Amino acid sequence: MKLVWDKTGERLYETGVDRGVLYPKTGMNGAYAAGVAWNGLTAVTESPSGAEATALYADNIKYLNLVSVEEFGGTIEAYTYPEEFEQCDGSDSVATGLYVTQQTRKEFGFTYRTKIGNDVDGDQHGYKLHIVYGALASPSDKDRSTVNDSPEAVTFSWEFSTTPVAITTESGLSAEVVAKLKPTSHVIIDSTKVEATKLAALEALLYGTDTAGQTEGSDPQLPSIDTVISTLS
Repeated sequence: MKLVWDKTGERLYETGVDRGVLYPKTGMNGAYAAGVAWNGLTAVTESPSGAEATALYADNIKYLNLVSVEEFGGTIEAYTYPEEFEQCDGSDSVATGLYVTQQTRKEFGFTYRTKIGNDVDGDQHGYKLHIVYGALASPSDKDRSTVNDSPEAVTFSWEFSTTPVAITTESGLSAEVVAKLKPTSHVIIDSTKVEATKLAALEALLYGTDTAGQTEGSDPQLPSIDTVISTLS
């Protein structure tokens, strides 16, 4: 069949970022604390690095390419941040309202959502859910300036690196498939392709739940990458 470009409903694009959630690491067995909403999120820049080819030559020809390990990192920008992020940013409270900086930075997990749009549904076509594991924020600049006739809110920015986690057979994948997969620190779920009930089950883990007619429900948690895979499989 002949190719057709820009068919109705296939003019896809991505836009926006919302529903940021922070999951500080507790330090116990690599577990993460209950998630907290990250209000004021303005941008998440994904900046993979590595995967660079090094050429090797032999017999007067290019013999092969050796590719370096790929790493995932990025930048988070926001007008504000959860109180729980302070320890992730190297601050520690030693008395009520008193903080000391330059302390050990705590690792954290992070989720956010980006919208998928098309020419029919606009930006309501769907979304991609991003899950980041083992993130560590780097020291960052914080610019302060006087209030003037064109006031602007301070935008905070943090660069982060990550430590990837391994996928195991507990995910429900076969040993043969697991053996081919490298550790990763970034997972993407496409709502337009995942079964709605399975996606709802995953989001119930990530965002928590309310029990009908009661004030208690389940706390938001960051599931392991194995749990994410098994939930969506």
